[in-house]
Amino acid sequence: MSSKQASISGVPTNIITGFLGVGKTSAILNLMKHKPEGEKWAVLVNEFGEIGVDGSLIKGQKPDSQSVFIREVPGGCMCCAAGLPMQIALNQLLTEAKPDRLLIEPTGLGHPKEVLQVLSSEHYRTVLSLQKNITLVDARKLADPRYTEHDTFNQQIAIADTVVGNKIDLYQDGDKEKLEAYVAKVAKPNTRVVFAEHGEIAQHEFDGDTQAHAHEHHHHHHGHSKPLASELPMPEEGVIKARNSGEGFHSEGWRFSADKVFEREAVVKLLLTIDVERMKAVFITQDGIFGYNQTADGLTETELDDCSESRIEVIATEIDAELESKLLSCLTA
Repeated sequence: MSSKQASISGVPTNIITGFLGVGKTSAILNLMKHKPEGEKWAVLVNEFGEIGVDGSLIKGQKPDSQSVFIREVPGGCMCCAAGLPMQIALNQLLTEAKPDRLLIEPTGLGHPKEVLQVLSSEHYRTVLSLQKNITLVDARKLADPRYTEHDTFNQQIAIADTVVGNKIDLYQDGDKEKLEAYVAKVAKPNTRVVFAEHGEIAQHEFDGDTQAHAHEHHHHHHGHSKPLASELPMPEEGVIKARNSGEGFHSEGWRFSADKVFEREAVVKLLLTIDVERMKAVFITQDGIFGYNQTADGLTETELDDCSESRIEVIATEIDAELESKLLSCLTA
């Protein structure tokens, strides 16, 4: 550890986890609204796909960029290869930001127990103060065996100090009770269950030491030896594509150079027709810069302040082979 990092100690750190599309990024953005003036916060975001969209979405909605530092670890579970990608990004983030609080958002398809293992290691024992692990769950998904039989979904609940039943405004009668019963079965004793709309979680839910500890080490290397698509220099044609697979899902993502301007109306029309489990995007359009977020509950559009290029990432069990040509057809003349 460098002398710079050695001077950093006891940074309050929260893991904010949850399955695909449950609202983790929204929860982080909402929490940032309550950041005390004068504090510096750091966010480490992990994405299943290699393109990396979350960083642009968060930066584009946070004008106070001088006191919020964001770093992405794209390309699958950030704790693979003995935690090396995560440790490199985390060390750089801590050295750059010297934060008063650290928020870590693993991919919805990542392995939270191993993330916890890395953060609990001797290397970070004095640097970080592990606060409550927050796991967001959409209680409506408990009827879907793709969730309840998925090891990652259950791991996320198992490490939680607080489970947040998000999107409560969309629940039917009995959904809250089903989540409470499921948490009682899967989580550690005394795990707190609260409910929220749109990722609005009270600040005090993040405070206090975590009671979760990762005793077993899970190795699940995906063998990423090639450079990630998020790091490649943009080629002359101005398009980079990347694929990733794992945990029963596939991702495809694209980066488009800043000189490629999209027709906003055409983009929205296309995004409303694609059948995917999850989609995040940032597009430079003739009307400005917009972020897009799609889950089973629909598509949302948010105007952003800035971004360096257009990016889109989709996750699904099957992905339309014509999606790239459809995206290119949305470019302005």
